[in-house]
Amino acid sequence: MASQVHESIKNYYGSRLETSADLQTSATSCSRPPPLMRKSARDALKVVHPDVCKRFFGCGLVIPEKLEGCKVLDLGSGSGRDCYVIGKMVGEHGQVTGIDMTESLVSAAQKFVQYHQETFGYKKPNTVFVQGYMEKLDEAGIQSNSLDVVVSNCVICLCPDKRAVLMEAYRVLKEGGELYFSDMYASEVVPESFKEDPVLWGEGMAGSLYWQDLISMVKEIGFSTPNLVAATHIVVHNCELLKKTGGVKYASGTYRFFKLPKTTLEKKALVTYKGTVLDCAEQLDFDASHSFKTNVAVEVDGEMATVLQCTRFSADFSIQMLDTPHQKPSKYCHLSPFLLADKLGASVKQCSKTGVGGGADGLSDGACGGGGTTGGCGQ
Repeated sequence: MASQVHESIKNYYGSRLETSADLQTSATSCSRPPPLMRKSARDALKVVHPDVCKRFFGCGLVIPEKLEGCKVLDLGSGSGRDCYVIGKMVGEHGQVTGIDMTESLVSAAQKFVQYHQETFGYKKPNTVFVQGYMEKLDEAGIQSNSLDVVVSNCVICLCPDKRAVLMEAYRVLKEGGELYFSDMYASEVVPESFKEDPVLWGEGMAGSLYWQDLISMVKEIGFSTPNLVAATHIVVHNCELLKKTGGVKYASGTYRFFKLPKTTLEKKALVTYKGTVLDCAEQLDFDASHSFKTNVAVEVDGEMATVLQCTRFSADFSIQMLDTPHQKPSKYCHLSPFLLADKLGASVKQCSKTGVGGGADGLSDGACGGGGTTGGCGQ
């Protein structure tokens, strides 16, 4: 099954689609920069070669903060757009690797390595592209415990074995490393019949995880509890696709989670942000539930305190442990992309086949913007 899906996806993105406008849903075609994009990322995107952006099939810009000097891997790098933006963000001493299973997209991305090196003023390239599978990063030469950050922009939904992808991401990350990614999620477990349709696979709808399954899978592998950064509803205008998918709803969600030490802090803590992260001098919105104003102490649970203490953000916070034990949540309603999209009033609207499109209302890359969510779990 996996090999058939891979070949179908390769064909869909390698030959059938010439530009993002050829996608049939709004799920992976919101190529307009989100309004709350950080200045450094926005400036980097402006100088990416237009031919690279033309063949971008992701959703928004999925780039976390504080990447200077980091080693970053982009899963499903496609045309290389995000890799080149990140190449500017990590600086000359950082390193970016893009991996994609589609040979034509890897070749297309490789053509612009020298262009971006010269545009950024680097003495040598800091970006490379390799052909391979997200489920088998070892076969592509990606070493264990070698990376600071792994990113992915709406492609894990195209993979039939998501557990393998997440396990490989865990393997290649250093302790304290982060997986930061956007993907499509379903309001319920997707019926097996969806997986027999190549268009539903190509559009990400057949392979979308039920969002609650992501949380349990991530925790079983060993990552920290996911943090929901941003979310938008996906509005499908194609009548044929709507008929095929019935009552299943879709949302785009950006999550971040970390490879932490085996033992995490069990008590609450007061954390104070120092205002030292680029573009976030006054406030760092870490996710939709955690906002840190400069020089203002905020109480967090033990796991969040561990994240801030044991990752690349450690120098940006002062942490004071409290004597109060924290209680682990029994439900994760605040991590539902559907509820967050409801709260933000965020939806992606596009009729790509007719050429009539819209942007992502309220869509953010999650670095310096967000909001909380309340209510029951629902979808």
